[in-house]
Amino acid sequence: MKKSLKKINLMGLSVVSIVLLVSCDKNEETSEISSSEVISATELQVSDEAELISDEVSSIAEDLYAVDEIQATSKHFYASDYLPDCATVTTVENGTTKEKTIDFGEGCELRNGNVLSGIMYLSYEKDMEAATKTLQLSLENFTYNEVAVEGNATIIRTRSNGNGNPQSEASGQFSGVWPDGGTVSFTKNRTREWIEGYGSGFWGDNVFSITGSSSFTGKLGNVFQKEITTPLRREWSCRFIVSGVLAITRNDATATLDFGDGSCDAIGVLTSADGESTEVQLRRFFKK
Repeated sequence: MKKSLKKINLMGLSVVSIVLLVSCDKNEETSEISSSEVISATELQVSDEAELISDEVSSIAEDLYAVDEIQATSKHFYASDYLPDCATVTTVENGTTKEKTIDFGEGCELRNGNVLSGIMYLSYEKDMEAATKTLQLSLENFTYNEVAVEGNATIIRTRSNGNGNPQSEASGQFSGVWPDGGTVSFTKNRTREWIEGYGSGFWGDNVFSITGSSSFTGKLGNVFQKEITTPLRREWSCRFIVSGVLAITRNDATATLDFGDGSCDAIGVLTSADGESTEVQLRRFFKK
């Protein structure tokens, strides 16, 4: 992915309308652009952070469910090492339903470096032999790397798809308040196929192929629509999407975002409708 592209300076981006937002470093400022003619790297970065949040929340829910499923359907003991000891999981059986409470306390660092706090609720039917299952999740006093997040999601879980792999179809609605006070909202309708690592018990070999669409409303009210045109590849051993392509629209503006050739990095290539390509850094939560 490291091509000879024009690198973008997020702090000095020249655009039509600029609103300065206070960053974690008081001496630095970032801008979100209000324009129907350009999709900026700054807007893209925030929307990508929102994607990461919704993906991680769903991942935790599905991993916990997979533990119950594998324990119930296999002949050997199974446990996942994805959640660290600082996350407390409590399970209550209520009739035909299992209800799990995942408490991250005042701050719990996951093995991939993300820091969560607050509570996640997860519920689903106890019948582990069912070919499909509906998972419901919601959040309470929840933060993700200092972003305060509210919302819920429904996940339709299929034990074995046409490729013989577990698959989930997730639809969720979330809102977040960023550390600078900016508020955004985001929804997703994603299908995620678990293509490697299912049942191994080691979180680092899990690999997923993701398709679907999402929307994002930014801090200035700009609405993004995103469609995955080449499946995204997410490897849990890496903190980033390693390959795949998104088609992005905002008002009259269009662009594509290419996540690369499989390298584990925070770099994407943003290509505008006129064919101009720019290398951008994604996800402020991590450095490249």
